[in-house]
Amino acid sequence: MAEFKTKKMSKEAVHEFFARLREDNPEPKSDLEWTNAYTLLVAVTLSAQATDEGVNRATKDLFKIADTPQKMLDLGLDGLKEHIKTIGLYNNKAKNVIAMAEILIKDHNGKVPDTREELVKLPGVGRKTANVVLNIVFKEPTMAVDTHIFRVSNRTGMAKGKNPDQVEQALLKVVPDEFALHAHHWLILQGRYTCKARKPDCGVCKVYDLCNFKEKTA
Repeated sequence: MAEFKTKKMSKEAVHEFFARLREDNPEPKSDLEWTNAYTLLVAVTLSAQATDEGVNRATKDLFKIADTPQKMLDLGLDGLKEHIKTIGLYNNKAKNVIAMAEILIKDHNGKVPDTREELVKLPGVGRKTANVVLNIVFKEPTMAVDTHIFRVSNRTGMAKGKNPDQVEQALLKVVPDEFALHAHHWLILQGRYTCKARKPDCGVCKVYDLCNFKEKTA
């Protein structure tokens, strides 16, 4: 991942940054569509190296018939593949989802575990996926650092790091407690729709004056 040479954002600026994003969008939501903890876990697993829109199209009908681990096993590997074949790496992802369902039934009574330690033991589930589930379902103030959060955190100077783990730890230190629950959603949305990878849309950015990125477009 690219490294940004940006001056560190002040503590006061970080607070104002999130205060403005909260005012604009008090209850940010994931773009992924889900109905319960299990479908969210599956959706996030499928979203690796894929767009949320693409995942939503694939899971719209899938989750109507397979919204529990047992129903997913009943659907079977081939049936699952038919639903998600438009998603990148669908063969491997399908195998992981089926294996995950088996473990959830065998070890967790069909329930999604509420600890990172248990979540990351599941096939196809890494730290980022676990953090998303812990944040959205179990309301833990985690930081699921994807490419959007990595970019925004480094560009603005809020939380600098050479890899997602470093940025995650930096964000946990600088984000004020009052914003911690929704911070990762605000940052994802900021990166997806405003602070875009190729050319940030600085002209409409609500935190333009707080950002320390040298190559602003406005």
